[in-house]
Amino acid sequence: MANSSPTRIQINNRRELVLETAAGFFVRKGFNGTSIRDIAKAAGMLPGSLYYHFPSKEALLVAVFEEGVQRISDAVDNALSACPDDAWARLQIACEAHLATLLQGSDFAHVVVRVVPHDAPGAEQELVILRNAYEARFITLVEALALPPGTDHSLFRLMLIGAMNHAPLWYREGQETPASLARQFITNLRFAQDIGNSDIKEQT
Repeated sequence: MANSSPTRIQINNRRELVLETAAGFFVRKGFNGTSIRDIAKAAGMLPGSLYYHFPSKEALLVAVFEEGVQRISDAVDNALSACPDDAWARLQIACEAHLATLLQGSDFAHVVVRVVPHDAPGAEQELVILRNAYEARFITLVEALALPPGTDHSLFRLMLIGAMNHAPLWYREGQETPASLARQFITNLRFAQDIGNSDIKEQT
């Protein structure tokens, strides 16, 4: 197979630069606070040249969001591939991988939690589909837990993911690690579960 042409390599490199630059702006200034002109200037391009790669700011956001979701998904899937069958252990290792990518990864992962889909109405449906495809992993993980009867699995999952996604706002490296945070999240959830099970036993 022939090697890629210099022109194709240059185009790909320029696209990656645009994505990296856009991710940084979306994290720092949000989607609505960022303009195509901001991104183009920081990437050393004219706005018209940027539109060659992405027809709109919404399309650029989708590409950045997709890259962020892919990085978090790969981290969680790789962690789970070597994890034992214990349901709580699997949930904890998934949380650790999620937090590690979010807290120690690139801006791409931060965009996934920084930008809310309805911030970009023109791309909202695509962003929701990407987010839901990732979170489907946690649906499976939570369903495998032996939770007290009557537990709302959906609410349980949303509370856990919400807590993890809020971590970048208060996390300070050195005080905690993604692994220690994941362990504490799961320990607290298991403690609440044990209380729930105890209450059920007392009522029967």
